Amino acid sequence: MRVLVTGAAGFIGRHIVAALRAGGHRVVCAGRDLDRMRRLFPDQESLRCDFNRDVTPESWLPRLAGIDAVVNCAGILQSRREQSMAAIHSAAPKALFDACVRARVRRVIQISALGIGPDIAIEYSRSKLDADRHLESLDLDWVILRPSLAYTPAGSFGGTSLFRALAALPWIVPLVGDGRQQFQPIHMNDLAEAVRRLVEDSRISRQLINVVGPEPMVLRDILAGLREWLGYAAPRFLETPPAVVRLAARIADRLGGGPVTTTALTMMLAGNTADPAPFTAATGIVPRRFADALASEPAHVQDRWHARLYFLRPLLRVAIGLFWLFTGLTTLVLWPHADSLRMLRQSGVPDALLPVAFHLGWMLDVALGIAALLRYRVALVGSVMIGVTGVYLAFLSVGQPWQWIHPITPLAICIPLVAATLVMMAIDDDR
Repeated sequence: MRVLVTGAAGFIGRHIVAALRAGGHRVVCAGRDLDRMRRLFPDQESLRCDFNRDVTPESWLPRLAGIDAVVNCAGILQSRREQSMAAIHSAAPKALFDACVRARVRRVIQISALGIGPDIAIEYSRSKLDADRHLESLDLDWVILRPSLAYTPAGSFGGTSLFRALAALPWIVPLVGDGRQQFQPIHMNDLAEAVRRLVEDSRISRQLINVVGPEPMVLRDILAGLREWLGYAAPRFLETPPAVVRLAARIADRLGGGPVTTTALTMMLAGNTADPAPFTAATGIVPRRFADALASEPAHVQDRWHARLYFLRPLLRVAIGLFWLFTGLTTLVLWPHADSLRMLRQSGVPDALLPVAFHLGWMLDVALGIAALLRYRVALVGSVMIGVTGVYLAFLSVGQPWQWIHPITPLAICIPLVAATLVMMAIDDDR
């Protein structure tokens, strides 16, 4: 079969593509970054789609030519710049489903989320539920899958990355309240295999299936299991008042996202469990236990690196951004203007260009700092930072070589700054 998978480059999407390929299907991988998908799936067909903009059936009809089934995996946890949750979860999927009716693509698998409902008053739940209900109203052979926490020891994303990072903290492991929030983790391979079987077997039709592991687990036990798997000592838990976590989540929302957002916290507190029997009855899959899955795939040093770097990654970016911002504002406001012009003159800048060089310098520093703080195109901004640092070093080395041995602010400080910037660029990608 020829299967269109939207959100193919995402955490869930990549595993579903792999399962479909292993089943001998031809997969059309759809997502926003066409070059990235071609790198991830060089032997599969890729096409570009943007759920922020493709909100009419007409935008989807050409993409459905020759398609036998559609699997929609597109989703986000937080609206942000150029990422609308209402569009990605509701408007675009509804347009895609309507286009399937018109193109006579009968089989549609919708990856939704466990725990959503009319009583959950957040945009994530409302938008997901809106798309699910629209699909249920259409004359299609649809199946809606609502997975609990999807995980795999071989990698992580979103909530599973956060849980790994919490479990790997060196002194204490913080909990939300008493840490008794319930999940029913489902191994990613079980979810992906279920999608493959449902694509192939149209006898399971017009059903909403909760995709869950065999047993409920509380957050406290999940973190303890992950910490043991990573090879660290038994955890010392710190019960954090939910009000404190809510405040941190609201701050993260304002900053455009963070380790814990209001959406993630609300869904965590709402509960995430269901009866696994209907899932097994529909797919024939007996989901594996969380502890068994961890035991079958030992952790490696890369897993420990990723877990320990999870919180350090944004800290590093913010520190570098603040450094550049502080440097620019200090040059403008605090440092004597005459001294700055004298330094530029000693470095070989002609007198006629001194004002231009002065203002261009501090404005560039401020702009780079703000861009880093906003996480705007980190690889590009980091490259510019390194280039600008190289220019600074060249000018000052020629005009003021003694700055290399200055006891307070030596030019040598630029060497660890460049190294830190390279690390920031290397670990920015979270997919």
